[in-house]
Amino acid sequence: MKTLRTLIVAVSAVTLFLGATACSTHKPAPAHEITKTVLKAGQIPLHEFFKNPVAEGFTISPDGNKIAWLAPWQDRLNIFVKELSSGRTTRVTSATKRDIYGYFWAGSQRIVFGQDSGGDENVHTFSAAIDGSGEKDLTPFENTRTNLLDELENDDNHILITINKDDSRLFDVYKLNVVSGELELEARNPGDVSGWMTDHNGKVRIAMANRNGQNVVLYRNTDSELFRPILSMDFRTAFNPLLFDFKNKKIYVSTNMDRDKQAIYLFNPETQKLEQLVFEHPDVDVAQLLYSKKRKIITGTGFYTDKHHYVFFDDNREELQNELESRLPGYEVVVTDADKDETKCIVRTYSDRSLGAGYIYDVKSKKLEKIAEVSPWLDKSQMAEMKPVSFISRDGLTIHGYLTLPKNKKAGGLPVLINPHGGPWARDHWGFNPETQFLANRGIAVMQVNFRGSTGYGREFWEKGFKQWGLNMQNDLTDAAHWLIDLGIADPERIAIYGGSYGGYATLAGLTFTPNLYACGIDYVGPSNLFTLLETLPPYWETEKMEFYIKVGDPVRDYKLLRKVSPVFHADKIKAPLFVAQGANDPRVKQAESDQIVKALRDRGVAVEYMVKDNEGHGFHNQENRFDFYEAMERFLDKHLLQ
Repeated sequence: MKTLRTLIVAVSAVTLFLGATACSTHKPAPAHEITKTVLKAGQIPLHEFFKNPVAEGFTISPDGNKIAWLAPWQDRLNIFVKELSSGRTTRVTSATKRDIYGYFWAGSQRIVFGQDSGGDENVHTFSAAIDGSGEKDLTPFENTRTNLLDELENDDNHILITINKDDSRLFDVYKLNVVSGELELEARNPGDVSGWMTDHNGKVRIAMANRNGQNVVLYRNTDSELFRPILSMDFRTAFNPLLFDFKNKKIYVSTNMDRDKQAIYLFNPETQKLEQLVFEHPDVDVAQLLYSKKRKIITGTGFYTDKHHYVFFDDNREELQNELESRLPGYEVVVTDADKDETKCIVRTYSDRSLGAGYIYDVKSKKLEKIAEVSPWLDKSQMAEMKPVSFISRDGLTIHGYLTLPKNKKAGGLPVLINPHGGPWARDHWGFNPETQFLANRGIAVMQVNFRGSTGYGREFWEKGFKQWGLNMQNDLTDAAHWLIDLGIADPERIAIYGGSYGGYATLAGLTFTPNLYACGIDYVGPSNLFTLLETLPPYWETEKMEFYIKVGDPVRDYKLLRKVSPVFHADKIKAPLFVAQGANDPRVKQAESDQIVKALRDRGVAVEYMVKDNEGHGFHNQENRFDFYEAMERFLDKHLLQ
């Protein structure tokens, strides 16, 4: 049973700008751009932070006899499979233009994976046998994207996908043959469904629709019945189905119905009642549920405060976690996959100073075997600590975030980079961030702010960000900078701002509306004109457009507001140096967004560094493009922040 998710890469309208991209330069690079950087004492080479990992994305086959992972081949992440009995490893895919975004097992003899073209996010579904033969694009349709709905774990030959091949705005449910590519319609989108959900038997039982500004839950008892509406609520009320109970009668949901923080309940679709509270937290939303497919029980829940935490309802699962944490001290330990019998599992470790490793664990024998370190060239003893922090905003809100200070430097008078996250309906989390560690290694303190509008802190905090782009959301970033100045941590003359997507917008807004605060800024695929942003949303976000108008602003009703907070109309206020990076194929924040602000500044005679990568979209995936971007960033910050 699966809820709707993008095949390999999650790209939902709810997290509009989460991620970033880059593109190729419009003119030949100046000579200084190919000058080799001379490292200072204690500095780690830039490529060490941003090159492809040794391996990641570890999984185990349903029969427990094979494991798989993503690893570089010709500078692109490809899929490798290892037979545990023989130790033989086979490369399954041969991608050379784009990394494989992700994959999953179809039975134990075939791999299904996703790829787009040049960052356009039109992810096609491919498959290949585990020996690498028979690779096939199963959805070879132009201007079409696919999402995995259900792996159909008891059917090795089929999966359920959603695909917008019949109407670019809408996703229908199809059963897909993973060998032949044959498609069979399972559920037609009536025109307003934004998500689907199956039960444990792979039957499509729930649809989430957007009707007249209301979120409507559609339900049916069997896949032969018509869907009927059972709940209708304003979109501000979260109602997120997680999974059916093991009788396929009731539904575990994460919801904030009649409360501020989302909690997990058992919901009865026949009575439309929340029957049982499973777990709640007083400070944060709860949306993670752990369960055993084999034993058919709920085993625990997870939630995120400053860090990730578990609460277990099952002794066996708690004992497993305790055993793994005792053998892997100093790391966050996550069980990410298991075979069908749940006798072997994949374990992943993380921390703020390490990307950790992947392991395979035998539950019966308690044998723990390392598969691979993710980035073994990075010495965690040389990495900086990521500290959870909080401060009070000018209007009395508690704002949470993370502060990373350069290692072995006094916490006073430091150059600081404010790093707003994308989304903006998302949040930053504790863990290893290569950008943060790179900047800290260069002597720059990094402040990541979960400004109002960020998710995870309840409905009220989220709603306080509505129509506050460039206003109170931006004030929270400004307040974070002044908080660091007041503590003596930040040098007030050396504060920069950098972010991707919404964070790129916040960078432009920071330079525009608080021009005396920042020494420089870096805008990575950020929108500069909220009118054109809203006009060019991808067609498959059409069902959620009204939500954007409420959360960001209506181009007609809120004309004055959107003009007030769109940096492109106030470019004359920008005086700090600016570096802009953009992906030419970005479907979410079109290249025109960056072109507009660059032109507005250049028309005034202001020099702007501008990088455009022609083979990227909303975030630079290809390794060589990442290198280009971060090398340019390093030169820019060295010149405008560190001098």
